[in-house]
Amino acid sequence: MSAIVEEMADQLAQDAIEAAERLGDDMLIRDLSDVLEAASTTAQEAFMTAVRIRLAVKRGRKFLDDRVAKAQKAAERAAPKA
Repeated sequence: MSAIVEEMADQLAQDAIEAAERLGDDMLIRDLSDVLEAASTTAQEAFMTAVRIRLAVKRGRKFLDDRVAKAQKAAERAAPKA
């Protein structure tokens, strides 16, 4: 897959994720994927790959941030009061 296809699909994925979250529309990404598939399976595959990666990284980041915050709070509670 060419770099330009991946770049364009990734930008569209970023925009679609943002729009879906802003609109509260869980079907937006699926519907957009269907539109892309009708025009170009290559573009649709690149788009869905970018969506999956971005959403996975977002979930991973939230998990990491939550885990660190929880550990910090626990350490603060366990620290002796001065």
